[in-house]
Amino acid sequence: MTTPISISLPSGEQRTVDSPVRVNELLSGETVDGHPIVAAMVNNQLVSLSYKIEVNATISPITMQSPEGRQVYRRTLCFLLTMAQAQALPNRRLVIGHSIGEGYYYQSADGADITPEEIATIDRAMRDLVSRDLAIVRTVVSYEDALRYFRESGMDDTALLLEHRNESKIPVYRCGEMMDISHGPLLPTSGMVTAFEIQPFNQGLILRYPGSSDPYHLNEFYASPVLASVYQEYKQWGRILGVGSAGQLSALTRQNRIREFIRVAEALHDKKIGEISDRIEARRDDVRVVLIAGPSSSGKTTFAKKLSVQLTVHGFQPVAVSLDDFFVPRDETPRDEQGNFDFEHIKAIDIDLLNETLLRLLDGQSVEMPEFDFKTGSRRYAGRMLQLPERGLLLIEGIHGLNPDLIPRVDRDSSYRVYLSALTQLNLDDHNRVPTTDNRLIRRLVRDHQFRGHTAIGTLTMWPSVRRGEDRNIFPFQDSADSAFNSALDYELGVLKNFAEPLLQQVKPTHAVYHEASRLSSFLSNFTRIPEKYVPEHSILREFIGDSGFKY
Repeated sequence: MTTPISISLPSGEQRTVDSPVRVNELLSGETVDGHPIVAAMVNNQLVSLSYKIEVNATISPITMQSPEGRQVYRRTLCFLLTMAQAQALPNRRLVIGHSIGEGYYYQSADGADITPEEIATIDRAMRDLVSRDLAIVRTVVSYEDALRYFRESGMDDTALLLEHRNESKIPVYRCGEMMDISHGPLLPTSGMVTAFEIQPFNQGLILRYPGSSDPYHLNEFYASPVLASVYQEYKQWGRILGVGSAGQLSALTRQNRIREFIRVAEALHDKKIGEISDRIEARRDDVRVVLIAGPSSSGKTTFAKKLSVQLTVHGFQPVAVSLDDFFVPRDETPRDEQGNFDFEHIKAIDIDLLNETLLRLLDGQSVEMPEFDFKTGSRRYAGRMLQLPERGLLLIEGIHGLNPDLIPRVDRDSSYRVYLSALTQLNLDDHNRVPTTDNRLIRRLVRDHQFRGHTAIGTLTMWPSVRRGEDRNIFPFQDSADSAFNSALDYELGVLKNFAEPLLQQVKPTHAVYHEASRLSSFLSNFTRIPEKYVPEHSILREFIGDSGFKY
C-alpha cells in the first residue's frame, strides 16, 4: 500500500498524489509575472524541474529574475557547450576557466589556439541543440556505469571526482547521448537557452551569458584587464603546480604528496608579495601610502602583514592605519534601501578626518589617533599617539582602498594601490568551474564562526547584502590598482572542508538558507580533506582557520 504524498503548490493549493511526481508535472506551463520557471525550491532545496518528489513537500518556483535562476541558466550553457564541442569537434578538449566580462573563458587543454573556424563550428552546433529543444533530465546511474561512461568519453577529470567518492548511485543529467554529474539543477530543455554568444578571446573563447540587470539579453562585453592578467598568471601557477582540478588535488592527497604541494603554493604566494614590494621599492622616492583593497574574505589583513615583512627587508618601516577607526558616529551612518545601517558605504567613513590625519602624519607630525567603539557606535581618543618614522610607510587596508574619493587630498603619485581577491584556477572538471565567490563564502563561514561567534545561518543570510556592497564599493574600482594579488591557495578547500562541513550540517531544511547550505555541502564533497596541521603558520589561510603566527 502506497502512502499519499501531500504537495503545497505556489498558488496555495494542496494537492495529494499517490506516487512520486516530477516537479514539471505540477508546474507545467506556468510563469511568474510573465517569466518562465527554470527550477524550483522543494522543501527549501533548489532542484530541477525534472526532480522527482517522493515525500510531502512545499514548492516555490524559481525564475531567472533570481540569482539561483541565473546560475541554473549559466550551468546549462556550459553543459550545452560541452555537448556541442563533443559532437562538432570530438578531437578537441576544451577546459572551462575563469569568469570574465559576464562570460566564461575556455581554452584548449593542449594549449593550442582555438581557431575562429572552430569557434564558428561550436557555435553552429550549440545553436542546433537549442533549436531542437531537447529534454534535459535528471536521473541516477550506478557508480560503475558513471565511471565507465566518463572514462570512455575522455572525461578524465570527471572520472577522478568519482574516485574518492563511494555513493552507489550517482545523480546525473542526460541530454541525448550526453551525460554529466549533477553539480546543480539544469534547465528542463535546451530550447530555454535563448541568449548567449561565443566569441574569440586571447587563445581561447568566451561563452557569454546575460547579466543580472536583464537575464534575457547580453550586455556590452567588457573584460577587466586587471583580472584577466591575474587569471593568466595564476593559470601559469597551476601549470607549475601540476594541478588544475579537484580530482587531481584529491589524487595528490591520496598519494601523500600534498605537503610538498602546499609548500610550493605558499612559496608562489610569498614570491608574488615580494614582487609587489619590489615595485613599491622602485618608487621609494614617491610612495608614502600603500592602499590595500579587496572583497570580503580576500585575505587583506594577512596580506598587509606579509607585505610589511617584505617592505621591512627593503628598509621601510611600515605603519598600519585601520579605516575602522574612522567610522562616523552611528547616528550619521548611511542606510541602505531597507533602512538598515550601510557600514560598507564610503560615507560611513569620516573622509575629512581621515584625510586631515594622513596629511599631518605625512608632514611628520605626531597625531593622536582615533579609536572607534563598535559597542557604543562612537569615536573616542585614548592618548594613542602616532608619528611616522624616517622611513615610514603608511599601510591602509579596507574595502574602499581603490575608491578615488577615499583620500582625495593625498597626492595620487604618493600612493600605491593593491587589489586582492581569491581567484582560484581550480575546476571541478573540464566543464564545471569552482566559483570564486564560493571560495570566499566558505572562508567567511569558517572565519565568522571561529572568531565572531556567527552561525552558518547568520553568515549565509548576510552574504547577499555583502555581495551587493562589493558590486557597489569595490569591483568598479579594481582596474585602478597598481598591482593585483591573488590570495587563493589551490589546496585551501580541502582544509576549509574540515571546518565548514559541520557548520553547514547545522542548517536544517526548515531554514530559508538551507538550499545554499546544501549546495555548498555538495560542492565540498568533491574535495578530499587535508589536515589543518599542514598549513604554515604565516599562511593567508590561517586568517580564517586560526593559529596564525601573526597577531590580529
